[in-house]
Amino acid sequence: MTQEIKTVPFTYEALSQLEMKEGILELQIGPAHAGSGHMRILAWVEGDTVVKVDPDVGFVHRGVEKLSEDRLYIKAIPIVERPSLVDTVNANLGYVIALERLLGLEPPPRAQYIRVITAEISRIMSHLYGIAIYGIFMGSSTVFMWAVADREPFIDLLQELTGARITYSHIIPGGVRWDLPKGFADKVEVALRYLENRMKDYEKVWINNPVVMARSVGVGKLSSQDAIRLGVVGPNLRASGVKYDVRKNDPYAAYADFDFEVPTFKEGDSYSRLLIRVEEIKQSMSIIRQALKRLPEGKVIYEDYYKRMSPLMKEIYDKTGRVKFTLMLTSLSPPKGEAISRVEGGRGEMFYYLVSDGGKNPYRFRLVTPSFRNLPYFTHVMPGHKLADIPVIYGSIDYFPPEADR
Repeated sequence: MTQEIKTVPFTYEALSQLEMKEGILELQIGPAHAGSGHMRILAWVEGDTVVKVDPDVGFVHRGVEKLSEDRLYIKAIPIVERPSLVDTVNANLGYVIALERLLGLEPPPRAQYIRVITAEISRIMSHLYGIAIYGIFMGSSTVFMWAVADREPFIDLLQELTGARITYSHIIPGGVRWDLPKGFADKVEVALRYLENRMKDYEKVWINNPVVMARSVGVGKLSSQDAIRLGVVGPNLRASGVKYDVRKNDPYAAYADFDFEVPTFKEGDSYSRLLIRVEEIKQSMSIIRQALKRLPEGKVIYEDYYKRMSPLMKEIYDKTGRVKFTLMLTSLSPPKGEAISRVEGGRGEMFYYLVSDGGKNPYRFRLVTPSFRNLPYFTHVMPGHKLADIPVIYGSIDYFPPEADR
């Protein structure tokens, strides 16, 4: 591949000139392709060497921002969760924190700890899903089935707590809907021990696999300087050696109370992006255990919440007298103003911007997701690699099209 091709600016005019060059072939990968993830990747190749890549996004656009502006604040929670279906707790948490800042609410300590517990369980599930997709992209159905199945104990935990398997809507302004059920901590420990043992199997079969290392070590490298310049976030940023994590740099919920490391790798290649997720699973386990051990006593909702909301809500009880769910008849109206929040989701920083005009619905809602922030990987990293490296790089960045499209 010539230097001239590598440095062609990415414009439609430049692409027209590139397509006219002898030996250049345009390939369309997706969107109706098992490996594309409901997006289209336009790739220009010279032989089997990639010279340009253009990710064509928007095939699964959810319209989250506009839909939320037409609903009560609390009814926007399930919509906010939808783009990131494998990490819904963190998506829920970021939106509610912004709403609480508009309302001037401070959740009680016990609620903050429960938020951390559920958010870290969600992070583990997100990383296992990322490992599963990476496995199938590299041709390992074994790793895909392992990781998908190993999410189930954690899905069962959140289902017991919330009654749902995917979109939990458990975090609400002022706290959480339900306290932890009896025996929950013991069940969490069983799930954590199970996964700890399973991670040894992943190391033998997948992480230390010579084929995996041959295909991913040194492939799709991104330097720390370029990662910062391109605005990359989350595990992908840390895999390039940048020690940045919202939970540490701008703590929220109860994260300031816990001791945990922010793993980094300096190589910035596809293999490092696999390793960083494995290490972050271990850190999530540590955070969950600390939170359960130190869990404060007390209420799980803002002290005056029921006084303010009692005329507007109805509680439905189960046979044991525990609140089964709360039926919201209307919602609070925050004063005029605006608020922002940031949380560290499984794929990286999630940014929320809420504007209130004093009404019952958000006047303006803006959501920036980590998959959208990580899109530069396609155009910046893939050129210069072989065509067969595209799924390796794609799988390593844990890109989730619905999350980017929002």
